[in-house]
Amino acid sequence: MNKTYLNKINNKNESQWYIIDAKKQTLGRICTVIATILKGKNQINYTPHINHKINIIVTNSQLVEITGQKRFQKLYKKHSGRPGGLKKESFDELQKRIPNRIIEKAVKGMLPKGPLGRRLFTQLKVYESNNHPHQAQKPNIIVLD
Repeated sequence: MNKTYLNKINNKNESQWYIIDAKKQTLGRICTVIATILKGKNQINYTPHINHKINIIVTNSQLVEITGQKRFQKLYKKHSGRPGGLKKESFDELQKRIPNRIIEKAVKGMLPKGPLGRRLFTQLKVYESNNHPHQAQKPNIIVLD
């Protein structure tokens, strides 16, 4: 009978840092890459229930692109919980106001639901310009085609 190999949790592993430039990248394509790397699926010792301690820095979130007419048709909704508290905002309006939230919301929907997914989401750092305060971690650059 075949036995399944399960990787042991090793607390001695230091976290890995990656940086991705979102300039002129399609939103869905870049977010799937980010979610895959955050989950650790690009590593040979991938185990679904383990946090692989991977941190991702996304820069230039205000320059991310979207295809078709979604710029005007896509709606982001939020509700305050009160009667009549539904607020709708188009992609274009949200990109002008809070460009980081677009990438964060897309990646959060691709991560697992539950405690592990919430922990993985805290390891994502999104910045609207090229500047970020994580130079000391010496992040590896990921180049997307």
